Parts: sequence; C-alpha cells; structure tokens
Amino acid sequence: MTTQIHLWVDPACPWAWITSRWLLEAQQVRDANVQFHVMSLAVLNEKNEVPEHYKELMAQAWKPVRLLIAAEQAHGNEVVEPLYSAIGRRYHVEGNKDLSVILPEALAEVGLPAGLVSAATDESLDTALRASHHQGMDPVGMDVGTPVIHINGGAIFGPVITPAPKGEAAGTLLDGVIAVMSIPGFYELKRTRTSGPLFS
Repeated sequence: MTTQIHLWVDPACPWAWITSRWLLEAQQVRDANVQFHVMSLAVLNEKNEVPEHYKELMAQAWKPVRLLIAAEQAHGNEVVEPLYSAIGRRYHVEGNKDLSVILPEALAEVGLPAGLVSAATDESLDTALRASHHQGMDPVGMDVGTPVIHINGGAIFGPVITPAPKGEAAGTLLDGVIAVMSIPGFYELKRTRTSGPLFS
C-alpha cells in the first residue's frame, strides 16, 4: 500500500528545502507519495520576540507563501510542489533572494499565469494561509518550525538533515522515520548540528 506523506513547507526555510528534496528522492525508491502543503514562518513567529534581521526576513516571507496558496486555490494542490521547487531552487540553491525576480520566474517555469504574482501582497489570502498552516502545525505543536510531515495519521517535526540523502539512503531514512512515528510516545531524537544547510 502506498504511504501517503504530507509535507508542510515555507520557501524561506533552508531545512524544509532539504527535507523536501529527500522526500522526493525517497518516493523514487519506496512506495510513497508526497503531497506538499504550505505553512508560514511569519505566522509561526508573529507573536515571538525575534532579532531585527529575522523580522525583516519574516516581512518578506509572507510573499511566497501567499503565492503558493493562490496558486493552489486556482489550479489545485498538484501545482504546489513544482512551484515551491521552482522558488526554492532559485532562493536556496542559486542564492537569489530577490523575490521580485524569482516569483515571476518561478510562475513562468511552472506555466502558471504571470498575473498570479500579485497574490504575493494580497492580504486577503492570509485566512486560507493560516488555515493551511494550522492544519499542518496544530497536530505537532507550535514549539517547532518547518519541516513538518504527517504520515499514517501521525505528525512530526523534521527530520532536519543535510545534505539530502540519495537513492537507497533516502529510502532507509524514510523507513526509520515511519518506524519512530509509529510509537505513540515517541517525541524526540536530536544531536548538535555541526553543519549549515548543504544544497547539493
């Protein structure tokens, strides 16, 4: 039976980007299907005290998640992954942080209407954005960030990995994540991170 995996991401998060690349790889070597959904770091942090530079990042972070929500509303959930991937590749792998450039480029790459870019500043989308955010985050708790995955009725933050495993290693990690998620009382595995995000 195909394992249905639901992944919640914000394009601003490099760790979510790496986890998404792992899951896309894992579904090539396991009977699994990954569905992408939108959460928002800006929503998650709007009541938190954060450094000034992070406030600036969060102010910009509304734009790509609103665009993803608008694209999903107009064209269905199946466009979320390719649009997220087009944005994320530019933002993380290529290092282009200019949303005024990468959002129109990503829409064009995926074949979506150029006019959708106006959604990036459309605050009327925030109700739907918050609903998607809470659908992903509420089951795992608000003291975590992204990535969040739901599998077999369970929800968990992570895994936080770098770089994304390839081939059978990706499948082995998925097997392990599914195994620990099957234990109702399992909460956490962690070790000190010694590397920043690696995108290749």
